[in-house]
Amino acid sequence: MAPRWNDPNTKLGVRARIALWLHEEVGEGNVFVKADLREAFPESEQVDRRMRELREHGWVLDTNKQDEGLRLNQLRFVKAGVPIWEPGAMKRNSSAQINNKQRSAVMSADDFMCTACGIAAGEEYAEFPGAEPAQLAVSSRAMEHADGSTSTEFITECKRCKAGTPAEDAPKLLHVLDGIEDVGPAEREELAQWIRRDHRLVRRVEQLWTQYRRLPADSRAEVADRLRKQP
Repeated sequence: MAPRWNDPNTKLGVRARIALWLHEEVGEGNVFVKADLREAFPESEQVDRRMRELREHGWVLDTNKQDEGLRLNQLRFVKAGVPIWEPGAMKRNSSAQINNKQRSAVMSADDFMCTACGIAAGEEYAEFPGAEPAQLAVSSRAMEHADGSTSTEFITECKRCKAGTPAEDAPKLLHVLDGIEDVGPAEREELAQWIRRDHRLVRRVEQLWTQYRRLPADSRAEVADRLRKQP
């Protein structure tokens, strides 16, 4: 029998208690808001993050990005995953575990760079001079496939990007596959070339746009004025 999420004598951590709260109070298929979660766990400052971590153990929690019927502040508890409140359940959940050899293989496949920002371990962040050099970590992602199956896959991220990207905002395989169907043949071939090269060829106009956006407001106005005067 599962323990109660609000048992005052429990020695379970917040993440396990959140799993129990979802199981006991919300129920699969039902909707809740983050305010409900924070009210249930007022003592935890990281309650949102602890809830997101459940996805690494097979728990499916949809936001309005996955379920258009939800409002901005709503989540749907779609499916329970590993019962992490059970003794030894975390060890049995080997899909969310990774050893040093596997971690090295993941980083090697990602060229030992953060897949989000491209920084390598030990490099300094150009936008944060003097800050702590980048540290790489391997994150797990619950991925849903076109055949309806799910799997846990791993990806390299720097700790800054990992902390700043909620799990629900991470790219979804099905969204990418659906997006491919929405573009024309020429764009699909361009994407295929980028994938074969493992490098995106950035057009000069895109480079200028990126540089323009990083200019101060007065300088951006000067660029706009120059373009208006061009024939």
